[in-house]
Amino acid sequence: MLLVAAALLTVSMHSLRVVETPDAPQPAPVAQAVHPAAAHDPDPAVAHGQAFLDGLADASPVALQSMQDDARVLATALDTPPTALEVGTWWSALDDRERAALERNAPVVVGNLDGVPYDVRDRANRAALAAGLADTSEAHPVTAMYGQVQTSLEQQPGDPVKTLVTLDPRAGGRAAVAVGDLDTAADVTVVVPGMFFTVTGQLVDFTATAGDLYREQATLAPVAAPAPGSGIAVVAWMGYQTPNLSNVLSLDLAHTGARRLERAVAGLREVRAGQEPRIGIIAHSYGSTTALLALSSGRMHVDNLTLLGSPGSRVATVGQLAVPDDEVFVGGAHGDPVAGSGYFGVDPGASGFGARLLDLTSTEVGAAGDLFRRPQGHNDYLKPGTASLHDAALIAVGRGDLVRDARHGGGRGDGLAPASPDMYLVRPQDLQPRE
Repeated sequence: MLLVAAALLTVSMHSLRVVETPDAPQPAPVAQAVHPAAAHDPDPAVAHGQAFLDGLADASPVALQSMQDDARVLATALDTPPTALEVGTWWSALDDRERAALERNAPVVVGNLDGVPYDVRDRANRAALAAGLADTSEAHPVTAMYGQVQTSLEQQPGDPVKTLVTLDPRAGGRAAVAVGDLDTAADVTVVVPGMFFTVTGQLVDFTATAGDLYREQATLAPVAAPAPGSGIAVVAWMGYQTPNLSNVLSLDLAHTGARRLERAVAGLREVRAGQEPRIGIIAHSYGSTTALLALSSGRMHVDNLTLLGSPGSRVATVGQLAVPDDEVFVGGAHGDPVAGSGYFGVDPGASGFGARLLDLTSTEVGAAGDLFRRPQGHNDYLKPGTASLHDAALIAVGRGDLVRDARHGGGRGDGLAPASPDMYLVRPQDLQPRE
């Protein structure tokens, strides 16, 4: 019966475009062997690294425009780009005329290069979005994806600024929207989603969730720990392709997502070099596995990490993470079949892992006397009014010391053999509408 139910759910989700079938999962990216000629060839269709950037700068407007549709150029720019340091150094060396030409003629490339200033990326990605919406030849799924991105960027009077950090229409789409000013924020929080998330199905809701977290953090401004900059920014980072029921038990997408997350954080550090903000990661479900892989790679570090509803990873202890030991927090809600399962290896809530456990099983009283309800199930963690949203906001502004009853100790799965989480109890996000 469970297999039948799973099949029916999968068919239903595809028919409603809740889950888009991704390309075949890619293995974890490794250092690529580049042909000696390609390493110095300024043609962006074959170049990599610095040569790729030099080729962009040397290209004519017509050549740049043609690159918008060149799969080879897009694969380099969006999948195996130069480092954020290379990009930042290159961009700084260009004159205003060169920068304007690149932004105008190659917005898809410029808008997705980590290390380019965020105001430039936002303008470039919005230009690419407008062009995509106006293109009547685009297939319906792509047009629908663009429409959801446009909706996610809508603002009401008094809302914080929004930045379209990433826009990749290929293979079901990737996108990232920042709520708040990434160029000046003292606290930048990147929210990493788990399974079932697609740009078409969940970006609008996910961006609204980033807004909820932004507002919760804003209420804590009087107690926030000092950090370079001022204000808050929260990134709804749908920057990797998340799994569906057909591939959620594989780590392929987590490895690919980890590399993308590493580049996104490196881009932030490059743009804010000399005045880096406090950077936090809040990762949910499969996204927590992705974040753990990134933070154990040796290529990325952050100031705090909050894992919610985690199925675990191969990381054995907090000592393997590039995060201060006392700034790793784990939360599991009542009725969440994924939290504590340790399906992908070690449960980060287990006593031997060394993280601090959030108390999400009882009603919590806030500093102002307001009540925070406990989250229920797998998809409730970042809803307004929950203890988990409040705790995550405290951690993100550098005040994990104020989280009530956080403790080191055993999680629900402590001492149990890893088991496959019951995915049939996990509802896709858009089947659980926001209240």
